[in-house]
Amino acid sequence: MGDVYFYHLTREPVEVTLPALLAKARNAGWRVVVRGTSEDRLDWLDEKLWLGEGFLPHGRAGGPHDADQPILLTSKPDSPNAAHCLMAIDAAPVAADEIASHDRTCILFDGNDTNALEAARTQWRDLTAAGCAAQYWSQVSGRWQKQAEASAVASTRRYERSARFRQRTK
Repeated sequence: MGDVYFYHLTREPVEVTLPALLAKARNAGWRVVVRGTSEDRLDWLDEKLWLGEGFLPHGRAGGPHDADQPILLTSKPDSPNAAHCLMAIDAAPVAADEIASHDRTCILFDGNDTNALEAARTQWRDLTAAGCAAQYWSQVSGRWQKQAEASAVASTRRYERSARFRQRTK
């Protein structure tokens, strides 16, 4: 089962942070799927990735070569490029079973956006309650630091207690 890392963006926007994370994932030999919620926003990000520093080979989902893309940008819940890593932006939904099917899942959220913060908090609660191991990373101090962690065992125990509680109250 993979881990989920939450990245609280406070100093740099997604178009700066995402390429750095993508480069690290590619250096690890991983294929990556980047999931967003808006086709327009993914088009914008696609352009930023082509124009940025360094070369990150990538493509937009829906083409004939999706399976060959080392980085694939999509708004759909599938992973046609057999990604090792899922990176979600703009509060894109991520299910617990997806965490298990990837080596790593990264959820990037804008710390200056109240709606994004609330969506990330909800994702943290839902995913850890389902037993996913999670880490919360913040750049408030100027560099990335781990601020919190939930182990899969502890998360599973919380989930089991919660499920038992729901059963008893039926």
